Amino acid sequence: MSLRSPVITVMVKAAKKAAGRLRRDFGEVENLQVSKKGPADFVSTADITAEKTIRDELAYARPDFGFLMEESGSTPARNGEERRWIVDPLDGTTNFLHGLPHFAISIGLEERGQIAAGVVYDPIKDELFTAERGAGAYLNDRRLRVSSRERLEEAVFATGIPFKGIPGHRQFLAELETVMEISSGVRRWGTASLDLAYVAAGRFDGYWERNLNAWDVAAGVLLVREAGGLVTEIGGGSHRVESNSILAVTPRLQDPLDRMLSKARARA
Repeated sequence: MSLRSPVITVMVKAAKKAAGRLRRDFGEVENLQVSKKGPADFVSTADITAEKTIRDELAYARPDFGFLMEESGSTPARNGEERRWIVDPLDGTTNFLHGLPHFAISIGLEERGQIAAGVVYDPIKDELFTAERGAGAYLNDRRLRVSSRERLEEAVFATGIPFKGIPGHRQFLAELETVMEISSGVRRWGTASLDLAYVAAGRFDGYWERNLNAWDVAAGVLLVREAGGLVTEIGGGSHRVESNSILAVTPRLQDPLDRMLSKARARA
């Protein structure tokens, strides 16, 4: 069992406080058709309310830290601090809107350009993923390790599909076809933070996606690394907070998956 540090305790408290309202709002999704508000307004309200709750909790506990938040943008740290919270208050908004119970709150703590702590909380399943640099990754206080599968034909991978207005459809379809031909399956669940958490938990053997933002992956990247996985950009570059693509995978499958994606890019 993990012994939570003060900073993880602060992050968990903020996530769980926001989760209560998200669960209530999620219960109203089926009534949207009779609401005077449009679906986009409903989801925006849920996002903004959750983000404000998280921001208030984190700012109270650590008033000098900065913020990078999906809805309200960037706020610099104070008093020379080189720490900021990176927050997605509702990762999986489309799932939320459609009544699909697969979404999460993601909170990462960046220190001097490196993610030092991360929390991903699934309020519907009550699954709390936590990690701190050098201290391991946990699910509800149970230590996590990535899977030990070595054969691609036994592996299940996750990905994100580019949707309307997002470029790269042809390249993605080539990658998907290549991975489908040799793996046990590919899943697209629409919540990047949980895709990464599931790699850390050994549920997925790898995950790749493009056109992401820092708040989508900050906490999840640390979860994977602290569970023994590898995280790079697609194509092998070092993954940074501002990276636009991500490849998270078990060590044994990194080279095979990277070769498959490179082969697909050559075909696209």
